[in-house]
Amino acid sequence: MEPARRGILLVVSGPSGVGKGTLIKGVLTQHPEVRLSVSCTTRPPRSGEQEGVDYFYLSPEEFERRRDAGDLLEWAEVYPGLSYGTPRAPVEDALARGEDIILEIDDNGALQVRQLLGKRAVLVFVAPPSFAELRRRLADRKTESPEQLRARLETARAEIANLGAYDYVIVNDRIEPATRQLEAVLLAERVARHTVEEESLQAALLAEADAALAEAGAEVRGDGRAGYSPPEHR
Repeated sequence: MEPARRGILLVVSGPSGVGKGTLIKGVLTQHPEVRLSVSCTTRPPRSGEQEGVDYFYLSPEEFERRRDAGDLLEWAEVYPGLSYGTPRAPVEDALARGEDIILEIDDNGALQVRQLLGKRAVLVFVAPPSFAELRRRLADRKTESPEQLRARLETARAEIANLGAYDYVIVNDRIEPATRQLEAVLLAERVARHTVEEESLQAALLAEADAALAEAGAEVRGDGRAGYSPPEHR
């Protein structure tokens, strides 16, 4: 029997330290029928990790073979010999069965998925309430040197510059409201694809996203003015 609908692929991205993993866990708790995509990596398993649960562990040669064969939705080489990616077949098979999938990846990976799947992938960007708050969260982790912290902040700045490529933007000021917003995206997409005129829904959601960006932009500038201004080029 054919499934009532095709599954939804939520691609959730955002700067390191913004809390996207926490929001995803909250949605998965409320919706156990939703699955989290499992990535593949060329690094060896760490203590307590399980094949197919935490990652699919591949040799560098097998990773390259799958990459070159188009078997990955997205991939990145962190440095020579260490790569991460998202297997394509498990995701597309689950979607064909009507299962909803959440994929947590960085901005570069999200844009790769959009290029490959187009609007079949729903891109969600989790933004900080301010850049100062993002810096505080990263510093409080005490896991990076000053040089590494600066590098993460530079990456975050570049990721924020790509906000226009996303379908939804969620400002993670407080965990519970932001989790409800991510859940709302999932529920809205379930409805939009079957009972709501897609263009009308898109217009409404983009208007909400613009309002959220205006608020986030004012907080980043710290001047309280409405509106969003892209970061200046150096």
